[in-house]
Parts: sequence; C-alpha cells; structure tokens
Amino acid sequence: MADATLSGHPSGTETTTHHRISQKTPQLPTSIKPADQRAVPSSSPSASRPPQPSQEKQPSAAHPSQAHRPTPQQPQPQPQQQQQQQHQQQQHSSQVTSISNLINPPQSDSQAGRSGDVVMRDVANSSGSQGTSRQNHTQSPTPQHTPHASHASSTSKTNKPTQNPAQQTVRPTKGKYSLNDFSLLRTLGTGSFGRVHLVQSRHNQRFYAIKVLKKEQVVKMKQVEHTNDERRMLQRVKHPFLVTLWGTFQDSKNLYMVMDFVEGGELFSLLRKSQRFPNPVAKFYAAEVTLALEYLHNLDIIYRDLKPENLLLDRHGHLKITDFGFAKEVKDITWTLCGTPDYLAPEVVSSKGYNKSVDWWSLGILIFEMLCGFTPFWDGGSPMKIYENILRGKVKYPPYVNGDAQDLLAQLITPDLSKRLGNLHGGANDVKSHPWFAEVTWDRLLRKDIDAPYVPPVKGGAGDASQFDMYPEETEKYGIPGEDP
Repeated sequence: MADATLSGHPSGTETTTHHRISQKTPQLPTSIKPADQRAVPSSSPSASRPPQPSQEKQPSAAHPSQAHRPTPQQPQPQPQQQQQQQHQQQQHSSQVTSISNLINPPQSDSQAGRSGDVVMRDVANSSGSQGTSRQNHTQSPTPQHTPHASHASSTSKTNKPTQNPAQQTVRPTKGKYSLNDFSLLRTLGTGSFGRVHLVQSRHNQRFYAIKVLKKEQVVKMKQVEHTNDERRMLQRVKHPFLVTLWGTFQDSKNLYMVMDFVEGGELFSLLRKSQRFPNPVAKFYAAEVTLALEYLHNLDIIYRDLKPENLLLDRHGHLKITDFGFAKEVKDITWTLCGTPDYLAPEVVSSKGYNKSVDWWSLGILIFEMLCGFTPFWDGGSPMKIYENILRGKVKYPPYVNGDAQDLLAQLITPDLSKRLGNLHGGANDVKSHPWFAEVTWDRLLRKDIDAPYVPPVKGGAGDASQFDMYPEETEKYGIPGEDP
C-alpha cells in the first residue's frame, strides 16, 4: 500500500511508527468550503485559535506528537481469559497456513483453471480507495491495462460511487505481475517487514506504490495469519476513502503488493507540522473516516488500527485509509490484542472480547489528537502507564476544544459500551447525526463534492513523492526465483 510506514507486528501487536521531522507549518483554513459553495461552512472559536500546545499541561517526557508509538504489551490474563485464549490458539493451530498461500490462496473449483495467475478479487480495502465505484467485470485485466484511469490519485470528481458500496459484489481479477512490469524509483517508507517503494508501470506509465514484505520476517514475527487477513480484506472492499490494491506477486524472498500511490503523504505528518487542527479541519477528516468505518462495519470488518499514520492524503486533500494488517472479519466478537497503545479501547486492554465498538473508540482518540495535538491517555511513552490511563478513563479537555466536540468525544471515548456512539442500535448514524457534524452533507462528502481544507503541494500524476521522507535504498534481494523459505 502507499502508506509510508510499514509496521512490524510481533505477537499480534503493532510496534513501529516513524517520527516525522517538523517543517514549515502549512496554512490550514478555519472553515471548510464545499466544492460548489452550497454547503454551510462551519465556524467555531477554536477554528481561529493558533496552536498553543505549550500552554497545556504536558507530560515530563517529549511531547507525544513527537514520540514513537510504543509497543502494546499483553496484560496478564485472568484464568477464565486464559482458557478462552487457549481455546482460540487451539483453533488457530488447527488451520494450516503456509507462506505459499499468502498471495496465491487455495483455489476454489471456479478458479481451478487459473493456476499460475495471481488471483485478486478487488473491492478496494486496506490499500484501496478511489472516488469511483468499479462495476463487475468478467474479463480479468492484465498488467498492460491495470490499473488505469480509476487510479486513486487521478480520480475525477465527476465519477460517483454507488449509493450503497457495502452491497457491491466481489469481482475476480487476475494478472501475471512481476518486477519487470515496474521501474523502482524510490523508497517511501520502511519497517520491520520490509519497505514501500514508489514505482512506475512500464506499460501504462502510471505511478504506484509496491509494498514489499520479507517472507522470513513475516514467519519470524508470526504474522502469516495477519498477512493473509490483509489480503482477504483488500479483496473485499471498495470505497472512496480506502486505498486500492491492484495486484500481487511473489518470489522466493518477498511478497509484493501493488497499490495506489497516494501523493499527499500521511495525515500524521501534516498534524505534526500543524501541531493541531482547527475544529472544522478535524471535523472534515473525522467525517471521511466515519464514512469509511461505516462501510467496513457493514461488511463485518473491524479495522483495529486507526491512527494518523494510517491515513493518507490524496492530491486533492481527501483521506485514504491504508494498512489493513490488523483488519478482520468479525460477525460477533474477537479477543486479539493488536493495535497502537494510545488508540486501544479498554475492552482490548483488559483482554475482554470486543467487536466493532473498538473502531469508534479509536475514532474518538483520533478526533482528540487532531484537535489537541496529543492523545488523551499518553503518559511518557510507557505502554503500561497508557493502559492504566485507558482503564481509568478520565479525559481532560483543553479549553479551546469546541463544546460539541467535547460532547461527541465523551460519547465515543467511554468504557460503557451501552453508551458508546457507533455501538448502539443506530450504528454509524448515531455518530453522523451528532451536532458536531451538523453542517456535514454526507452524500456530497462521499462523492468528494466538498473541497478539502488542505491540498498537498504536489504535482498530481507526476510521481511527486516530496511529501514523504527520504530513506536509504535497498532492492538487491528482489526478484530472486526459488522456493519459499
């Protein structure tokens, strides 16, 4: 995918994020204008207030906005919880998962004649998101023709998504991809499993991001199942605010995922440069995330890793959610401890079974961080201290946080699942109908008919990677044929 961070997830936990160096603060508007000027722009006292994090009570260590995300550590389970976890492990161990199935899954009867082809059933997901919905096709594209004009960074605003994208059927696509189909240009991000490269197709000349995962590391870090889950999720989804996966291939050493190149970089970088966002700006990004979560939850998919590092900006300034390494289809409950400590819900920290409610908790943490520049439970970077604060559940709001925003956050960042918005009978509609979102025209936002508050200074379609940090290059072990390790 096009995310600039490749996170290592040992033992089901997210471990690596990247510090972004502050640069010149971008100019963010204090209101959000619709594309045709028909929507009512929002205004609030906090919108015109300049960032003043130094006036707030800060932890003694470095400011959380400038710190690495710490590694989640599994709290000690109770006897009953141990039995549940042992039962899960027994079920998990009964499922044979091999490296060779990470990209080319066991074929169904309908796919029996496709041996040798990479099977991708594309309904955008973790790495997939464009402003247009794809219709079902019976003809599978080849590297010469996929991806084409529906590439996320070149999406036309005249293209409309379907009214109910969650009901889209999965369409099969296949393509015999290899490194020879692409020119590797530069590294966009690195992590424990490998790195993300900016590439250009030798066939259609478009730019993409290839996520390279080292098979040896995937096995060593016990992330085979998570990698399989990511692929499965990417095959299922398609939404304007999700990044698109176009195809996959592999060699003896690595797995390769061809994804959208989203030029604007991480929302994390923009937030670090801005220190915090004005109320309308945070509202705009939160609204787009809300629509994406609503879509995923309609498919019974829990995202489980919402944070600014996993939100990318396209060249028009709209969000794309990326990195579905922790996404999982859950119809009832699950128990896995995974995610980023600052964003973990209390039911995850306490090793209780949880469901889609954790994504709405994380949305509250995201909104808080966008408005304040730090997360509500951060405490010196110690995961255990963060967990204690999460279980304690006390949130202190800076005086500049809008009143409606505080009310929404209080109903999202609550340990009481019977009161948490998004987890109630009304689902995502309870969140969308909250007064803080009163001026949001949701159908127009879904069509991207509302201008983004910040447009990244990039040359669209030109492979402009100026919004990503520079990294040392490493490609010598790519493209080596042979058996899986």
